[in-house]
Amino acid sequence: MKVLLVGSGGREHALAWKLAQSPGLTRLVIAPGNPGMEALGELRAVRADDVDGLVALASEVKAELVVVGPEAALERGLADRLEAAGVPCFGPTAAAARLESSKAFAKDFATKYGLPTAAYGVFTDERAAAAWLEERAPPYVVKADGLAAGKGVVIAANREEARAAVREMLGGRFGAAGARVVLEEFMAGEEASAFSLCDGRTALPFGGAQDHKRAFDGDRGPNTGGMGTYSPAPVLSAAVERAAFDTLVRPAIAGMDAEAAPYRGVLYAGLMIGDGGPRLVEFNARFGDPECQVLMLRLEGDLLPYLFAAATGGLSAMAPPQWSPRAAVCVVLAAQGYPDAPQTGSVIRGAEADFGPDVVVFHAGTRREGGELVAAGGRVLNVCALGADLAEARARAYAAVERIDWPGGFHRRDIGARAVRL
Repeated sequence: MKVLLVGSGGREHALAWKLAQSPGLTRLVIAPGNPGMEALGELRAVRADDVDGLVALASEVKAELVVVGPEAALERGLADRLEAAGVPCFGPTAAAARLESSKAFAKDFATKYGLPTAAYGVFTDERAAAAWLEERAPPYVVKADGLAAGKGVVIAANREEARAAVREMLGGRFGAAGARVVLEEFMAGEEASAFSLCDGRTALPFGGAQDHKRAFDGDRGPNTGGMGTYSPAPVLSAAVERAAFDTLVRPAIAGMDAEAAPYRGVLYAGLMIGDGGPRLVEFNARFGDPECQVLMLRLEGDLLPYLFAAATGGLSAMAPPQWSPRAAVCVVLAAQGYPDAPQTGSVIRGAEADFGPDVVVFHAGTRREGGELVAAGGRVLNVCALGADLAEARARAYAAVERIDWPGGFHRRDIGARAVRL
């Protein structure tokens, strides 16, 4: 099968790494890709948000499946255009992707279809938002309505912080994404991510992981797109995963079908797990990043048939995926200044060494410059490792991190530490 993979980050590198192992793959084209993917497929210089260019590329290479990694392409209607051209696409239409691209839509949808989630309000006016805050006790969650690369969320400890976050968002900090803000009650518990493949009618559980969103050790600093993750996550017991699937995923898929926007692709359910069972934090319309990386390490067997089945309505015939009993850990190496002002251009040495069979380094934001590998984004490398348990996987990942010479980067040193102590 000829596959076009869209994207250039660590998630897409992990997908390319797994797809390249498929016996059914005959050609893998990646647009635009990154230096880490050079040995896995053919890189084409078409941006992930260039819908016209991607549709033309899919036609040129006679793609039999397009796998969309990043959310921006989905919001811009890439799946709609491919569907019109008769090309199977792993990724939802723009209407279905509103579950991620508009937090206001997602909250209204959750209320309409009875999905357990936090109380909320949607605002375009700072004064009205302040009145909502006055009626409720802190802490609060303030979210930009649109896509903000995982950084449009503020946990505010008091009303002053919440009002300041609202003012910044409505004032243009995230551009059009912050033209509306969603205010939510704070949900206590532990966060985790559960994934399901969907073909419009059928959904199939597809693993879970636990992410670390804050920039610095001890869950301090600003929210980021994710500084590391691990799988399996102790908090995601079989009972919790089943409850999330039954109370969130199944009704969401049925609801989108009822809204005439059948959902195809992967549905990422961000969960808050507390005494009352899992509640919805957010939906994402793609694999998490860096959660995808640990899932690809642990997935046994062939990924390609699952993605094709989701794109073409064939999931009901697929057996549940098999997961390695081993644990996987991913440590993100980010550029100094991330997430607010990452410093790009610094030279990275040692990232492409042979770290052994249980360690994989996925590129997230790199480029080649004068024969050197340099930083080209905020999150730059994903150092991932497998182990018999989380402790061994952590040890292997951090040992590999220590071998990479990159003064221009930083990383958290506590990825997975809490789970190891449990």
